Amino acid sequence: METNGMMEKEEIYSKVLRAGRRTYFFDVRATKAGDYYLTVTESKKFTNDDGSFHYKKHKIYIYKEDFSEFNSILAEMTDYIIAEKGDEVISERHQKDFKKEYNTEAVVESTTTTETSEPAESRFTDVDFDDI
Repeated sequence: METNGMMEKEEIYSKVLRAGRRTYFFDVRATKAGDYYLTVTESKKFTNDDGSFHYKKHKIYIYKEDFSEFNSILAEMTDYIIAEKGDEVISERHQKDFKKEYNTEAVVESTTTTETSEPAESRFTDVDFDDI
């Protein structure tokens, strides 16, 4: 486990969601004043050419004054996606003309990952708050 800032504050309550190459850490932490806030960390595993691997982490901080609206918007967005697209994952592999556009190697390669349509670094950005 890395100690680059991940361990500087004691976690009060934690949950882990493992999802393929991604792992999500939900951690309740304490401010200097003794109040609680939530961090959500996405950790993504990358395999190096030599077979070893490294992780890229992105963290967001969510404070109590934002919980209600954050939860409301999150629920609205997830409900919207399910309503529009259903809860089955849609990927390029399901498209009829998929094989025509890619050679066989690319098809095999693309089936090893489910994150084909998303930029690697787009979703979360590391932010450090000195005043926490």
